[in-house]
Amino acid sequence: MIRRRDFITLLGGAAAWPVAARAQRPAVPVVGFLDTTNAAARTSRVAAFSQALSDAGLVPGRNIAIEFRFADNQLDRMPGMLADLLRRKVDVIIAAGAFATAAKAATATTPIVFVTGADPIASGLVNSLNRPEGNITGVSFNIAPLDPKRLELLGDLVPEPAKIAALIDSVSMTQRNETVQHLETAGGVLGRRIQIIEVSREIDFDAAFANVVQSGARGLFVGAGPFFLSKRRLLTTLANRHGLAACYAERDYVEVGGLMSYGASDVEACRRAGIYVARILKGAKPTDLPVELPTKYELVLNLATAKALKIEIPAKLLAIADEAIE
Repeated sequence: MIRRRDFITLLGGAAAWPVAARAQRPAVPVVGFLDTTNAAARTSRVAAFSQALSDAGLVPGRNIAIEFRFADNQLDRMPGMLADLLRRKVDVIIAAGAFATAAKAATATTPIVFVTGADPIASGLVNSLNRPEGNITGVSFNIAPLDPKRLELLGDLVPEPAKIAALIDSVSMTQRNETVQHLETAGGVLGRRIQIIEVSREIDFDAAFANVVQSGARGLFVGAGPFFLSKRRLLTTLANRHGLAACYAERDYVEVGGLMSYGASDVEACRRAGIYVARILKGAKPTDLPVELPTKYELVLNLATAKALKIEIPAKLLAIADEAIE
């Protein structure tokens, strides 16, 4: 098991390991790890990925090297990071989030293993889940199909007939269209009024939340996507400031003060991606590895936030929660 202190040492060393120093060591396979956020936000995911490699006999720092690159939510840095890894001739690239599409466009030869919350086919990563083509395969913790369930869980916190607002990232049109369709259908089934509010820039957040409050909405469904995830501290702060019961797609939001999240486990997705990287390094081709879909889902609650908002969490939600943060 990789301890947190060991992981931090590994991360810092691998990221700073110069090419000249690596050249003096016995040749080992090199994995390029690309993520749109930052190292601090990805500790558990990178640890799961590294542990999967170790379980396969590939121990980071011993017989495999990992070059970590984090864009710190500055997506304009992606092309340069990708170009740097390709110049270093890494053996495999693991690409998280928006890096998946960028990596596919950047190389048709270096094997790519993606980890994405989007639909791999709808987003254009692959044409087939069972037989991915070319040099790319990966793991999806596809978020959109869970939208109706997230809306249902949020409805348990918002008394009828109060309205529920849905904050949608309009930048990612594929995910946006799928989310809106799911919400409109689920709202009809649940008999709940859903107000769709779309934003594409951080500067629009204040006006969007003012719109939510003026509409009389008591609950807030926050859509998925890398833009929203990168602004999770601001989004959770605004939701809590306005007294809204909010449900998010990823536990990252709950860890910074959000009320509730429901989604597939991205930590498990990173572990599965590590298994795929190990298999490729041992001779498998991406085309031989079907794209994996979610196998584990988790409901996470923040009890401290619920107390601050004076929201009583129903017993049935507490009973099925995978984790309740105090």
